[in-house]
Amino acid sequence: MATLDPRVDLLWPQVHTLVLLAQTASYTQVAQRLGLSKAAVSQRISDLERAVGQTLVQRTTRSVRLTEAGQRLAEQTTESFALIARSVSEARDLASQPRGLVRLTAPVALGRQHLAPQIERFLREQPEIRVELDLSDRLATLAHEGYDLAVRHTSAPPDNHVAWKLCPSRALLVASAAYLKRHGTPQLPSDLAQHACLAYLRPGPTVWQFERATRSGPERLSVTVQGALRASNSEVLRDAALSGLGIALVPDFSAAAAVRAKRLRVVLPAWRPVGAFGDAIYALHPWSPTTPKAVQALVSHLKHGFSAGFPVD
Repeated sequence: MATLDPRVDLLWPQVHTLVLLAQTASYTQVAQRLGLSKAAVSQRISDLERAVGQTLVQRTTRSVRLTEAGQRLAEQTTESFALIARSVSEARDLASQPRGLVRLTAPVALGRQHLAPQIERFLREQPEIRVELDLSDRLATLAHEGYDLAVRHTSAPPDNHVAWKLCPSRALLVASAAYLKRHGTPQLPSDLAQHACLAYLRPGPTVWQFERATRSGPERLSVTVQGALRASNSEVLRDAALSGLGIALVPDFSAAAAVRAKRLRVVLPAWRPVGAFGDAIYALHPWSPTTPKAVQALVSHLKHGFSAGFPVD
């Protein structure tokens, strides 16, 4: 049987590093994936360039871009490394007990309030599994950034992922009793134009949309609102509503507990806010023919833990 040139054998870590760099365009992300320093990642690329005799990566102070030769090498070897990863995962799963590392990403508010407690319970039940939880509102590219699982608040999970629905979700329009006593309670969505509204931070004017059922079919209304605070985190908006700063539109997972405790009141209960957030919580895994047992175990735990949703009664 023919054997590979041992000098080529020694380059597999360097080639894998190039593949990850092609996927992420970031020395920092590659270093985090491999558990190395940025200097060590840079050294691997330099070693590979010396071995092949040409530049593979063009570096500037602002960007990382592969040369034509680097891109071709990365493209030709990406699937091979993906196959190796799947094979190792399948071999590990031959064990009866789920084990290994699950890298998980989730939004900050949902992760802090609901996901982290679930993971703590899961790890006590599964001592052979480790979890790395990255809380970020940035939508990560799972496969390219090395995540095994994402928990997402969405209405349309991507087709190129395996998706498990954990529970339904809805938006809640809420305010404190103190605010409503001072400023009055809106009776129609159009009344919100005269109120201080606490909105999620998005480009352009803030337009809230509402829907209610009638005998002739759904009635829909839109209203442009303003207020002293817009924020990219639902916990911040909820807390501002609790302090009496205004009326907030937030996901139920951030406000349901305060509503149940009567610290916040649902405003315009006959009208359903639409289009502001996703209508369900999903667990997403990059598509593959098989799902690692550790990922399956965590998803099963989350489905049970989230099964009740976020009731307000």
